[in-house]
Amino acid sequence: MKLSEIRDILAARGIQLTKSLGQNFLHDANQLRRIVKAAQLAKTDKVLEIGPGLGPLTELLLEKAGEILAIEKDAWFVEFLRERWSAEHRLGSAKNVQENPNVPGRRPALRLLHADALDFLRREPRDWSGWKLVANPPYSVASPILAELACGARAPKKIAATLQLEVARRLMARAGDADYGVLTLLVQLDFQPRESFKIPAGCFFPEPDVDSACVVLDRREQPLLPENLRAAFTKIVKRAFSQRRKMVFKLLRQDWPEEKLAAAFAGLKIPPRERAEKLSLEQFVKLTEILTRV
Repeated sequence: MKLSEIRDILAARGIQLTKSLGQNFLHDANQLRRIVKAAQLAKTDKVLEIGPGLGPLTELLLEKAGEILAIEKDAWFVEFLRERWSAEHRLGSAKNVQENPNVPGRRPALRLLHADALDFLRREPRDWSGWKLVANPPYSVASPILAELACGARAPKKIAATLQLEVARRLMARAGDADYGVLTLLVQLDFQPRESFKIPAGCFFPEPDVDSACVVLDRREQPLLPENLRAAFTKIVKRAFSQRRKMVFKLLRQDWPEEKLAAAFAGLKIPPRERAEKLSLEQFVKLTEILTRV
């Protein structure tokens, strides 16, 4: 979908874009194809798309995937998308795709859901482990959506999402990086960062005031921690980064005995005066295992 088409559609329908909803549409065909390629889609794949807008990414997803669930908050765009895909006889049900995944020549199923994606994900917890998240979500809710989705055995098997560059850097960060923090660790506990690439502001309409990047994350084949230790890991990470300029050891003393902490730090060869941004994901995992032992 060209920029001129987007302008014409918005003008013809009298649609005013809402800044609070983060309605900056990625229209550059090269960048859209690059996102789809990074998602490594096959006809057997099920894709969750959040914030389809006028559907330029949706159109490419329909060419590559077998099933798409697109969640859109704005009623104007839901109406447009229903008209567009119904007219092409491509609007189907997920049930049909799941029951007939290998029917030659079948059209991909597209389900359009008019809902606030974050509310939907929190209200109706689902098993997304057989899905891929491929989306350009509104930047205002991208971080909480990722935190909601990218957690545990029910997380999507792959994420290819366009995000604010600042958030993208946090997801791709390593220990010692300025962007390394709580979001980094909570997501990387379950996902391995694969690649990221910047997307110029001129590829969007209207142009956003921030830089953007697409990140690609793969769910780990083997979890780093058992599910019953996830809450403890989250508690340790959040406490460690609650005051970035303070030493982790002193911060964790609020929750664990000093003797136990001293033994754990010594065993992992973590200097007592180390700060949170210097501890690797693996060290936080091991620290969680040691501190939760009875």
